Amino acid sequence: MTLAGENRLDQQIRFIVELDQLKLVLRQTLLIDGSRRENTAEHSWHLATMALTLFEYAPPEVDLTRVLKMLVLHDIVEIRAGDTFCYDAEGNLDKAAREQEAATYLYGLLPADLGDEMRGLWEEFEAGLTPSARFANALDRLQPLLHNYRTDGGTWRIHQITREQVLRRMSPIQEGAPALWPYVLRVIDDSCAQGFILP
Repeated sequence: MTLAGENRLDQQIRFIVELDQLKLVLRQTLLIDGSRRENTAEHSWHLATMALTLFEYAPPEVDLTRVLKMLVLHDIVEIRAGDTFCYDAEGNLDKAAREQEAATYLYGLLPADLGDEMRGLWEEFEAGLTPSARFANALDRLQPLLHNYRTDGGTWRIHQITREQVLRRMSPIQEGAPALWPYVLRVIDDSCAQGFILP
């Protein structure tokens, strides 16, 4: 719905209203109590609180405010592009194109200066080239690892995921948050020992 004579505030409110749809996008990841799948808005909130909690493990050049902005914004494209399961090879073939199209629409709802700023943060996260983006990406990988571990394998078991697949998926943590990497390896080793991940 577009209002006649829409001003800056109208555009911002329209974007905010559109964001509510993120609560309807279901991810593969189960909640830790195993009761249901999490939605993408919950995932983004969880990542932001993880950044606040685990920031002491970030490399010194990481900017916490920038990380928080990226984590809050990085998945809003799923409103239009949907969530693509990280281990779905076929679904990931056109993921980038779908998400670029979604970004153009969603950030285009905003006044140009704000839309450009937010899209720039999203693109920085996606590229993963800055220390802050690498740390944000590391947390984005760590969160589902914790969920799968705490749900006795969760989606790993459902989709028969192997140790090699999990290690490959978690590898950005080694560079983005090297202080957390030993913990990640411990979780993966224990998950294998308990049969949560295929050898």
